[in-house]
Amino acid sequence: MSQSYFTPATFRFLRAVERNNNREWFHAHKDDYERHVREPFLQLITDLQAPLAKISAHYRADPRKNGGSLYRIYRDTRYSNNKLPYKSWQGSRFFHQRRHEIQAPGFYLHIEPGECFAGGGMWHPEPDALKHIREFLVDNPAAWKRATQSKTFREHLQLGGESLVRPPRGYDPAHELIEDLKRKDFVATTTFSEALACSGELLPWTVATFKQVAPLVDYLCAAQELEF
Repeated sequence: MSQSYFTPATFRFLRAVERNNNREWFHAHKDDYERHVREPFLQLITDLQAPLAKISAHYRADPRKNGGSLYRIYRDTRYSNNKLPYKSWQGSRFFHQRRHEIQAPGFYLHIEPGECFAGGGMWHPEPDALKHIREFLVDNPAAWKRATQSKTFREHLQLGGESLVRPPRGYDPAHELIEDLKRKDFVATTTFSEALACSGELLPWTVATFKQVAPLVDYLCAAQELEF
């Protein structure tokens, strides 16, 4: 039987954070965070190492408590109007080994009451990376279609993120991929239920989802001249 990681207590804690988003409450319940959210998520990340390496030898599932795949639950409030100190969700990114050299696409898993999802791609690529992707789309339209319009991709994933209202400057408005050239984000995701998150199916489901989104991640790696 497959191992389960999260429990209903995971989601009860995250809902409670949303209701009691202050440092005093969090410090009083930090043991619950460790037991029900952080520790099981770190174990899941550990168990994703081997299957992720089979998808791509260049991607990492890093189970370190700090600086690894798991995002901090503490919010960065320095430049935000929202001064609440904690996130009411927990997310993890699975990153390219060369991420410190060049902006790279990644895989992602997100646990949140009512909004669990997984997927991959590039969220808010920087101007140079965005330019590379758009140029690569113009030069390699057939490969983009294979990556994002296959039966498996369309059945399991949905492209999302923000797009420009008008075609980007310098690109043919009549180009066959103009709607994709308008994109400011190149991500694909799929949602899952809290019941699945708490079941022994979460690990195999996540691996299957990462395999399904891998052609998009591979394409974006190629646009950035990165190995996949």
